[in-house]
Amino acid sequence: MARPGKKPSALDREAAEAIALQGLTFLAEDAARMLRFLKLTGLELDEVRGRAGTPELSLAVLEHLAGDESLLLVFAASRGVAAESVSRAIALLDGAHL
Repeated sequence: MARPGKKPSALDREAAEAIALQGLTFLAEDAARMLRFLKLTGLELDEVRGRAGTPELSLAVLEHLAGDESLLLVFAASRGVAAESVSRAIALLDGAHL
């Protein structure tokens, strides 16, 4: 629980990449979730495997999670991460990707 007046802990690139990898793992654990991700992104499963860990795929995973509040909340609860850390990770990785 955050203390009043205390800023949320800063996210660094390594932590943002770890959240993205957790997100990809979360999607892969459920066939329906993964199929929806593939359909919406237009990616093939082999592409996802080959691009795992790249900034582009990391952003795609995080943006997918952030785009569906119920999915985001289930992900955050299952991994013990704050839901808002996904948007911070997107901002960090998107800025590093430029």
